[in-house]
Amino acid sequence: MKTPWKIALYAGPLLVFVALALLLGSRLGTDPTVLPSARIGQPMPEFQLGTVADPGRVVTAADLKGQVSVLNVWATWCISCQVEHPVLLQMAAQGIPIIGVNYKDYREAAQKYLELNGDPFRFSIFDGKGDLGLDLGVYGAPETYLVDRDGRIRYRLIGVLDEKKWEADLKPRFELLQQGKPLPEDGEGGA
Repeated sequence: MKTPWKIALYAGPLLVFVALALLLGSRLGTDPTVLPSARIGQPMPEFQLGTVADPGRVVTAADLKGQVSVLNVWATWCISCQVEHPVLLQMAAQGIPIIGVNYKDYREAAQKYLELNGDPFRFSIFDGKGDLGLDLGVYGAPETYLVDRDGRIRYRLIGVLDEKKWEADLKPRFELLQQGKPLPEDGEGGA
């Protein structure tokens, strides 16, 4: 007759293996680049921050209401942000309202970067401590959000926004929101 400790000795690793297999199996067929956001469908978090260009100009969540806009989280230390910058400039040239969130950066570095590379933003919120980013659920720069006329976050794209992602992913959703129509899915986009 086997003692209970011997049964546990053999059954323990088997139970751990079964639990791991179930956990990993449940992730099969899912997109690993999709990171869920609790902010989708929620209003912009409340904040009061200055802009990159003017620390005295206080911006709040109310400043994002009234039009559909693209909210882009960026930083000078972010190489991927530098890759997507020309696309943001093209979008701004087409009249797309882009609001920047300069994330965990130095104001002087951000000012110089925009001066040298062009400024696609209607204004860029200076989030030096990263508090707004934390409230948005930012994992890291770059991240891009669509914000509707009511100031609610409707879509989030993680990673570099290139021309292909703009045309195929963000632009159709942006246009739906401009027409006052709901987005057909849950509002998450991967890298």
